[in-house]
Amino acid sequence: MVYIFLANGFEEMEAVIPFDLMKRAGIAVKTVGIGGKSVKGAHGLSVTADMAENEVSFDDAEAIVLPGGMPGASNLKNSETVNNAITFALHNDIVIGAICASPGVVLSGTGALNGKKYTCFPGFEVNEGNYTAAKTEADGKLITANGPEAAADFANALISVLI
Repeated sequence: MVYIFLANGFEEMEAVIPFDLMKRAGIAVKTVGIGGKSVKGAHGLSVTADMAENEVSFDDAEAIVLPGGMPGASNLKNSETVNNAITFALHNDIVIGAICASPGVVLSGTGALNGKKYTCFPGFEVNEGNYTAAKTEADGKLITANGPEAAADFANALISVLI
């Protein structure tokens, strides 16, 4: 199962495009609403997530996906559930996908970027890992991308690791 975490202020393209393309590839995907099932995107799109954060279990997780957008990335960073998911992924060799602000905001300080090549939206770089400025970057089980225009490439990179 791939879990896409949605927090208020998420970038819609960075969640919906990977969701759609992974489903079309036959990958099981669920959305997880941070703060409840009802979540509103950065540009006003209201969605109902498949589950609230208190309903998720990572036992069947193949990947976790962290869309960017602001304040979505900050809201993900402040979620105990998201931080637990990152820790679980790191300790269990599970794919972590992060796009836009999320590599620098959500993954910063978790150890996920250590020794890895990554990319993110310009201005969200951190002094961890090796920032490349690429559109999409895949380094083992870490898949990152720089923003909404890379959403399809990000999804395809996730698919190539998961299939």
